[in-house]
Amino acid sequence: MKQDRRLLWFAILTVVVCALLGGIYGSRVEATADSDPSNSDIDSSLRRFTRVYNAVQQNYASPLDPDECLFGPPDSMTVGAIPGMLRTLDPHSNFFSPKAFQALRLDQEGKYFGVGMMIQLRVNQANSLTPTVLYPLAGSPAMRAGIRTGDSIVDVDHRPTAGLSIDRVADMLRGAKGTVVNVTISRPGDRKPLNFDLTRAAISEESVSVAFMIRPGIGYIQLRNFDETTNRELTKTLRKMQSEGLSGLILDLRGNPGGLLEEAVEVAGHFLQKGQLIVYHYGRSSPEQRYYAVTGNHGDDYPMVVLINSDTASAAEIVTGALQDHDRALVMGETSFGKGLVQTVFPLHDNAGLALTTAHYYTPSGRLIQRNYSGLSLLDYFNHDDPAPTSSNTEVYYTDGGRKVYGGGGITPDVKFEEGPPNAFQESLLDHAAFFIFAKQYLAVHKSVPRDFEPDDAVMRDFRAFLEKQKIPFSAQDLKANRDFIESRTQEAVLTNVYGEQEEAQFSKESDPLVQRAIQELPEAAQLVSNAKRYMASRGAN
Repeated sequence: MKQDRRLLWFAILTVVVCALLGGIYGSRVEATADSDPSNSDIDSSLRRFTRVYNAVQQNYASPLDPDECLFGPPDSMTVGAIPGMLRTLDPHSNFFSPKAFQALRLDQEGKYFGVGMMIQLRVNQANSLTPTVLYPLAGSPAMRAGIRTGDSIVDVDHRPTAGLSIDRVADMLRGAKGTVVNVTISRPGDRKPLNFDLTRAAISEESVSVAFMIRPGIGYIQLRNFDETTNRELTKTLRKMQSEGLSGLILDLRGNPGGLLEEAVEVAGHFLQKGQLIVYHYGRSSPEQRYYAVTGNHGDDYPMVVLINSDTASAAEIVTGALQDHDRALVMGETSFGKGLVQTVFPLHDNAGLALTTAHYYTPSGRLIQRNYSGLSLLDYFNHDDPAPTSSNTEVYYTDGGRKVYGGGGITPDVKFEEGPPNAFQESLLDHAAFFIFAKQYLAVHKSVPRDFEPDDAVMRDFRAFLEKQKIPFSAQDLKANRDFIESRTQEAVLTNVYGEQEEAQFSKESDPLVQRAIQELPEAAQLVSNAKRYMASRGAN
């Protein structure tokens, strides 16, 4: 049976190699060795692969598992022949095992049974990759138990996670509704690992993670991702805001990793005129395809500001690029990630899947979204350790209003805004989880606080005593110079514990420096729309 399966997968590997060189969905070509010299190169490469595989199979010191040779060990980051081949192409072509492929579909549907935390492999203090919590979902078992952003997952059900792939760790966390999974966490500032027994529940991650009227007439919406429910959630949110007199909007796409193209097109279509181009893509064997605003904004041109950072990617960059190119929104923040490769997902045998890059995304003005990845390891690419930062983009394009925009590696903001890293004392407080622990201790004494709680001198004295008790080094000058930082973080931590994640999220956005700056820039965003209309009219464009 294994021999048959090996031969079947070898046939699939052959198809994949041919697809990489000739295209699966390209026009039919009557190819022969005479008419297409590359065929002889393909045949030669496949014969060479077969000879190497046979030599390894017959002579290796230990018996081989054909599946592990082709796909890699299931619980390891070690790659097999197929994933290894895909890694030579680009950072985003990928092979999915049956379990990983099923998890991908569940993520796109926005629902699954688990503990509710987004995880990613990150480099820890020991300079090794470890599964790390990006953030727990609001109201999830992980959030209720006290798991925090930055926690490292040491083991799951007493099985160490060291060396495991992120797909494997995610699979271990998921399970039947109502079952319990034990998670051991390592947290900066805690000497001993923390143990959590989490009861799995239905998890439905909402794309609209935060939405409220931040000022009279000014809405704030944060989109966390683009899955199958994103457009439906956004439509409902906008209708509610419009009933409350929406006259300006801040769309926060910071940290949004992207998702489904169709949802990105629908989201952009809410704000553009009917028929305006949103994005197009094409590849060597993928004909050009263009996507337009189908319904349009019905003339509702309230000013918009879009917020992005270096973790804004893929579908989020498509939306940002379209709104910027049509002068529909002012873009603020950092240069985006630069993920503009189109993956076509091919279902394979045994319910596995292949995500293969078949084309590149371009904004309406013609900007290539994808940044350069040649010569970079996967770790350097995803950690933004580029030899030439994307902020050095020099390819010039023009918006509908004649403004210069820059391409060749992500979306460059109109207004750059970087807060900068924490200083040494702030970093020390965060590493020791000082605000999280202080909030727990403070509320153990005070029990509750009002919604308009603000740290006063008495709270600051309590915080100073807390630092002394925890033996966290500080000076009087540290407390004085960082008082605003300490008060803000303390307020957030206390309100989160009393009123929950949503209340804290709203507060944190109201005090976010970039959000505050965006409110100030809304008149400039309104001017963009007016200027673009005049410019297009002067050129006789519709």
